[in-house]
Amino acid sequence: MLAVGASAGLLLGTASAASADSAPIVSISDVKTSGSTVQGVLTFRSAGVVQVDEGTFVAAIDGKATPASITKATHIDRTAMLVIDTSGSMGAPGMATVRAATKSYLQEAPADVRIGVVTFADTAGVDLKPTENRSAVQRVVNGLASRGDTSLYAAVQDAVAALGTEGDRSIVLLSDGGDTVSKNRQAELGRTTEAVRKAGIRVDVVRFRTNDPDASAALSQFAGASGGSVIAADNAEAVGAAFQTAARALKSQAAFQIQLPAPLGGAHAIRLSGTVQGQPFSISQKVDFGAAAAVPTPQTPRGSPSVASPPSNLAMAPSRMPWIASSILGVAIFLLAFGILTPKLQTRRERRLATIEAYVAPIPVMSRSETKGHPAPLSEQLVDLGERAMKGRKSTARTLELINRADLPLKAGEWFVLTVIAVVVGAALGAILAGTPALGLPLGAILGAVLPQLTLRILASRRASAFERVLPQSLLLVSTGLKSGFGLPQALDSLSRDGAEPVAKEVSRALAETRIGTDIADALDHVTERMGSKAMSMAVMAIRIQREVGGNLAETLETTAHTLREREALYRQVRTLSAEGRLSSYILIGLPIGLFFYMLGVNYGYVSLLWTTGIGLGMLAGGIIMLGLGIVWMRKVVRIEV
Repeated sequence: MLAVGASAGLLLGTASAASADSAPIVSISDVKTSGSTVQGVLTFRSAGVVQVDEGTFVAAIDGKATPASITKATHIDRTAMLVIDTSGSMGAPGMATVRAATKSYLQEAPADVRIGVVTFADTAGVDLKPTENRSAVQRVVNGLASRGDTSLYAAVQDAVAALGTEGDRSIVLLSDGGDTVSKNRQAELGRTTEAVRKAGIRVDVVRFRTNDPDASAALSQFAGASGGSVIAADNAEAVGAAFQTAARALKSQAAFQIQLPAPLGGAHAIRLSGTVQGQPFSISQKVDFGAAAAVPTPQTPRGSPSVASPPSNLAMAPSRMPWIASSILGVAIFLLAFGILTPKLQTRRERRLATIEAYVAPIPVMSRSETKGHPAPLSEQLVDLGERAMKGRKSTARTLELINRADLPLKAGEWFVLTVIAVVVGAALGAILAGTPALGLPLGAILGAVLPQLTLRILASRRASAFERVLPQSLLLVSTGLKSGFGLPQALDSLSRDGAEPVAKEVSRALAETRIGTDIADALDHVTERMGSKAMSMAVMAIRIQREVGGNLAETLETTAHTLREREALYRQVRTLSAEGRLSSYILIGLPIGLFFYMLGVNYGYVSLLWTTGIGLGMLAGGIIMLGLGIVWMRKVVRIEV
């Protein structure tokens, strides 16, 4: 059970605060309680590796001495996370310092400790999940570069989530400033500190070249939440020493066990004391032992009148079984699919780097994708089967076009496997929920086949709409770059770095094509085809005309951007005026479908006549045809081209 209450900890002002002749800093972590014992881990920070003098170890609960023992921690589950600031203020020298300090940390840390990496700049994320592969950790850190702002609070929250809830967990946080991304910094700071405290994670902070009061206060709160430390470091040597101290603390750990005289409930204060290398230590912490033991139910004396038990809910269990079974089946198949295809998935940043690196010379920067495992043979076989099934089909090209437009990290074979799984899950759920396999299997299979396609179209449409929405301001950014003296390639490169998504990514892909010899206008035409954008087609046409007949391209793009903005405003006005008609169409389409499923639940015998009698089948077929015609007609009425 997780320890609650603040653990005693000392915040260090400099890297040399914990000297060899002073008492080591001690903290408690991984506290677990059972009916008769309390177990946990003591961590000592000192200039060297230290261990508790076993004969001096004493424990007390609520001030009362309690039998306890302590042993060297050699078989405990330990996980650490390096949380590294990669904002622009770190600079190239700062990143070089981080690489050297990480190397020292990896050399000093015990081999059984799993270590992960979280980085933060404009955004935060887990670059590498905890692993015992030290070379993988170093490769990830070697590939980091500084840019952007500081999302400190999000990084700490990501690290807490990645560390989980089991074992001894610690964070080594290096930052040179406070959070500059959060809108409500005070509230976000409190939320992050509370997450660290509740998780019982030890945070050792390295405050790098900063005396900012806001940053110092936030970093101190993180360290003080669960008995961590703050070390100020102004140069590479001090940072390396701080990382070594944090790693050395993992060698100075001891597992303790307290024997309880009787089961306890609620919160109680435990106090641990003893000596380490002749130096005394003492630490107190409140521990929640959970609810008190239940009082046994008294037996009814013989001869007493029996009292009827209240009605049990067991009679309702059979009616809930289909829902429970279908939920378990759906979750199991989803986890199977996720486990098979996960090695193939990549983040946006990884896909963007992979796209660019495919066209340029290799550079010694390691991406996250290099640290991931290879797909299992089963996934390769399934994907190969899907590739063969999709090959030569007329719909494959359209599907791949939608996948690219939606920016999904999927190939044709992977999409086929996901669709098959959706059909199987839909058929199984339909058979279970409908109660009649003859009806549920086909309906569920149809829904399983339609929903992935519908979802893909929605995602592609949303991204295409977002592209159209931000394109005018992106063209203005290019126009501004041209006016300032940039050429068109340089202006587009500036857009790929500073523009809004998804335009920035698509332009980045176009620039990658130009590096292998594609004409810049042709590369932008490819963007038009991928996104299906009429507005982008207008912009590319303007660029082609200017390149053929000459003129001021900056003014041409600016005029095009204004035209697109006016077109977008007109489109929104039309959408507003047609909103009532569209809402009416949604209601008229959804009403018969919703009523059908409602009747399935409340009067199955009545609605089952639609597929158990000849007249019913005719009515069902006629209703479906009329509903389809109505959907097409209403969509044509409310859709107005601008």
